[in-house]
Amino acid sequence: MKKGLIVIIVLVVIVAALAGTVISKYNQLVTLNEEVSVSLSQIDNQLQRRNDLIPNLVETVKGYAAQEKEIFESIAEARSKLIGATGVTEKSEADSELSGALSRLLAISENYPDLKSNQNFIQLADELAGTENRIAVARQDYNTVAADFNKVSKSFPMNLFAKMFGFEPAAYFEAAEGAEDVPAVDFSTQP
Repeated sequence: MKKGLIVIIVLVVIVAALAGTVISKYNQLVTLNEEVSVSLSQIDNQLQRRNDLIPNLVETVKGYAAQEKEIFESIAEARSKLIGATGVTEKSEADSELSGALSRLLAISENYPDLKSNQNFIQLADELAGTENRIAVARQDYNTVAADFNKVSKSFPMNLFAKMFGFEPAAYFEAAEGAEDVPAVDFSTQP
């Protein structure tokens, strides 16, 4: 009788230890997964901030450079793509396209000395530069958290728990192909 009671107690302790381990590992994965989601939402916040600045910047430049229609259209198209982007890869590609279009827009200001000295343009360009820095930091923070999540969820034995509970690896926020290329700016149409 005493032996049977000891066996039952040992089994209960083992089951409780296993259950505690499973709960602990699951909670760790949930916490890391939430950090990934929060970091991604910070990128979205900064992208939205930039999207909100763009119409003001475009309108300011339009007053000085009405003939630069192609650039305004490419900004509007890229901005729409970014607003409609859903996954990390899609957002990354749309963000890269919009960044290139904005670079071309800001480069146009070199052709218009009055625009470069316009206080509204200067303020908007500064806001945009600050926002671009915030986006870069948010991307870096997201990729760091995604890497932490991926390291934990892919290591043994955590990979077993991740697979068992349906946790997928986090995608990294990467620059789109060709993002390292300098955008082409054509100054041949002088005002």
